[in-house]
Amino acid sequence: MAGDYHRGEMDIHEQAATYAAFGKMTKWGSLAIATLLLFITLLFCTPTGFIGSLIAAAVLVAVGVMALKEKPGSAH
Repeated sequence: MAGDYHRGEMDIHEQAATYAAFGKMTKWGSLAIATLLLFITLLFCTPTGFIGSLIAAAVLVAVGVMALKEKPGSAH
């Protein structure tokens, strides 16, 4: 059985896709949690109110989406 292994011949496309999906879920999930925490904190712990909390959360989402969106790959 040990002789059946040949270095570099294994198909790793599924593992690479899983790794990429985990990275995307982590970054977008972190943005969602940060937005929810900001909204709830401003809503219940400050006199900002619902509209102010919603505006701050929307600004965080907009900045987060711009920062986290996929960048075009380098051409090498």
